[in-house]
Amino acid sequence: MTDTSQIQPAQAGKTILIAGAFALLAFDFFGQALSPALGYAKLAPVGLANSSIKAVFGATWRPGGELLHYFAGLIAYPLGAYIVELLRRQFLPQVPWLATSAVYGVVLWVFALYGTAHLIAGMKPFLGFTGITWVAFWGHVLFGVVATWVIQMRDR
Repeated sequence: MTDTSQIQPAQAGKTILIAGAFALLAFDFFGQALSPALGYAKLAPVGLANSSIKAVFGATWRPGGELLHYFAGLIAYPLGAYIVELLRRQFLPQVPWLATSAVYGVVLWVFALYGTAHLIAGMKPFLGFTGITWVAFWGHVLFGVVATWVIQMRDR
């Protein structure tokens, strides 16, 4: 485990981007390929991002939806995972990283499906608790676990 007082910004930035790349790949593969292949709902994160853009700016913009999805997945969400992991190491080292990463994934799910989909885009809270709700749940938990796993591996 890395001494958190010695982490350099460049090292942290690389770790966040790598964690985001792996976690976003896992999230998109699970939600857009594996889940529908198994007969479950298909996630549409770019569609949700575009709905948020429409709610804020009055019109959709597909490139903006893509950019928002990639910004969240490559930078914002893994940055959050990185901060949560640093806090866990500092204040709750006895709690397994897998547990905190799963809880972080649940927090991402609440943020995405209540904060973004409902409060910003005006959709039903948690998309009405339909099939897509639960695919999104497991996708966000997977994102949190994969991002934190990469952080763990990079800090060895």
